[in-house]
Amino acid sequence: MSEEVEIPEPDVSEEHPRSKHWVWVGPHRPASPRVLVDHMTSDWSNGDTPREVHEAATYSARRRQRLGEMFANKTLVIPTGNFKVRANDTDFRFRPGTDFFYLTGCDEPDAVLVISPNSAGPRSTLYVPHRRDSRTHEFFTDARYGELWVGPRRGVEEAAIFYDVDAAPLERLEKDLVSLGAADVVTLRGFDPGVDALHDTTKDDAVLAITLSELRLVKDDFEIAQLQRAIDETVKGFEDVVRALPAAEGRGERVVEGVFNLRARVEGNDVGYETIAASGSHATTLHWVRNNGVVRRGDLLLLDAGVEGHHLYTADVTRTMPINGTFSPTQRRVYELVLAAQMAGIAAVKPGAPFMAPHEAAMKVLAEGLFEWGILREAPELALRKDRQLHRRYTLHGTSHMLGLDVHDCAHARTESYTLGELHEGYVLTVEPGLYFQANDMTVPKEYRGIGVRIEDDVLVTATGARNLSAALPREVDELEAWMASLWAKGPTNLGL
Repeated sequence: MSEEVEIPEPDVSEEHPRSKHWVWVGPHRPASPRVLVDHMTSDWSNGDTPREVHEAATYSARRRQRLGEMFANKTLVIPTGNFKVRANDTDFRFRPGTDFFYLTGCDEPDAVLVISPNSAGPRSTLYVPHRRDSRTHEFFTDARYGELWVGPRRGVEEAAIFYDVDAAPLERLEKDLVSLGAADVVTLRGFDPGVDALHDTTKDDAVLAITLSELRLVKDDFEIAQLQRAIDETVKGFEDVVRALPAAEGRGERVVEGVFNLRARVEGNDVGYETIAASGSHATTLHWVRNNGVVRRGDLLLLDAGVEGHHLYTADVTRTMPINGTFSPTQRRVYELVLAAQMAGIAAVKPGAPFMAPHEAAMKVLAEGLFEWGILREAPELALRKDRQLHRRYTLHGTSHMLGLDVHDCAHARTESYTLGELHEGYVLTVEPGLYFQANDMTVPKEYRGIGVRIEDDVLVTATGARNLSAALPREVDELEAWMASLWAKGPTNLGL
């Protein structure tokens, strides 16, 4: 990152008043001579305003219309959020607020969507900051927003065209909103402190968050296509990792993470969540994201990873693979039990079925297997009872969660609409049972200790049942081993890019 050249403190004598010869730009940025400002903000060619329209604009408009109709006579305020400081004057890469993005497709920071009642139906206005382009000194003095520092952004005119929505300057937002009574304004809170402060909290604020999550439960055609694209790129990332495994044996889990994340960054926006590249006993830690361990022949690699696409829909896929390409008999035994549980879970996915049906089907298979092996001492029907749950020592987590713009999507939906609700056509959920035998668990036979296996696929609920969107990745033991061998036959990875 380049260093900003310091400009000396201005001469503030009467002969050289600050207002005449200098532009003061804040306590952390030295003043700039007026002659420099004039020089830096003149003689730039701005070109024509782009006329392209966002490919999801029609879908976004339908979503805004539906939401506005659900809150008749209310003004809805949905901010995207602001930059988050990583350290000192550097920020994390910005990701727009999920609900805001769902309604607009806009990825600019600080923007706010307002949906207000109108005699002709809900009216949407997208408030965006003014451009810090060559018409203002911020063009070169503002390291966070100035376009000479960070590149061009869409201002009001550009945003109105690209997102196909009425747009207004962000600077007008407070004036436009404070004139409304607090009872008439509903705010999606927790994203922008400045927006939160404009009105007192109301009971409808929480209702708005719930409603948005529940609207996002059913995916439209655009969303399903984006999820499939993200999953397809994730498959390529898994192939990259397998081809890089020989190099990882000497350098560790960081290679696995880095290879997959390169694919995610090249083919999509980023990873959808922190990649889990867990080898050996690290696979028994559910969210192992340190990825600083060794990779040894004879161990298993649990890779839980997903590409987040350019429209921010993310895949979430897990495969557990033998690092040397061949399962040992014990590894195979554990893997095949988890696979049987996953297949039972996927078979339970259909419209009208309880959301918990895949979990219950998978847990029944796992409990029966653990009882047969002598690890679970109680009969499955007893161990699985809600007041017992003894199987969970070896399989701690739930089997499914919704998937979409967030890896754990629709998190604010009501329990009765989500975990205690039914599955409906258009839902996309994961099915991901696992078994985790800790290295120090004395209730487990020695040969199983340190083995962790999870298998996860992304499943779309269809009109008649389910479709496995990630079925392109092998799951059966023989197919998985053959797939790895075929990739190694192609030689060391060049990442396929």
